[in-house]
Amino acid sequence: MRRRYLLPIVCVFAVSLLSGCKNLPGYPKPAWQPPKDETSFKVLYTQNCASCHGENGRNGTAIALNNPEYLAIANDAALHQAVTNGVPNSLMPAFAMSAGGMLTSQQVDIIVSGIRQHWGKPNALAGATPPAYLQPATGGNAQQGRQDYIQYCLSCHNSKQTNITNTSYLALISDQALRSIIIAGRPDLGQPDWRNDKPGHPLTDQEVTDIVTYLGSLRVQNPGQPYSSYE
Repeated sequence: MRRRYLLPIVCVFAVSLLSGCKNLPGYPKPAWQPPKDETSFKVLYTQNCASCHGENGRNGTAIALNNPEYLAIANDAALHQAVTNGVPNSLMPAFAMSAGGMLTSQQVDIIVSGIRQHWGKPNALAGATPPAYLQPATGGNAQQGRQDYIQYCLSCHNSKQTNITNTSYLALISDQALRSIIIAGRPDLGQPDWRNDKPGHPLTDQEVTDIVTYLGSLRVQNPGQPYSSYE
């Protein structure tokens, strides 16, 4: 007789326990989506990009994505390549599952289209023709690049805080990123574009190539300072 009455009580208790699990600490909130199912640009950008490129695409350690001039010279294929496969010789990792990351191809598309939709502007270059986006694989003339750097760049990059010839800095940035910044500038940091490094003399494609080649030539295999024996 006891078992007949006990069974319904046990069933009610079990159902209550299972329904209560949703309120346990760590249980996903109703709005939570598995990473591969997330389709919000804001969420995807915040989770994967903002830590380096800044919360609103600027004021980050990496190149500003909230820069219409940069988006005018970097086409969707270039952005896709960077997000999908990362950037060699830099801190930019691959994000696509196909390259070992955590994002689906659809999510990569959402990030690329969202960046352009939120921060791109028509005619951002005001009809000007910029130097080519890609740094030539063959590079340029490092010696000439040094002279161009002194003439067009050194007046701003002459302090410890703005020094871009530091080997530790150069170990963290690719030649392509250097070229992109020289052409498009970093308006969030006060860095002018290729037209305004020296008023009245927009940098030519060759000058940009040579400057990047010069900066690249300053890299060392093991940047930084070795620890002293007592440290």
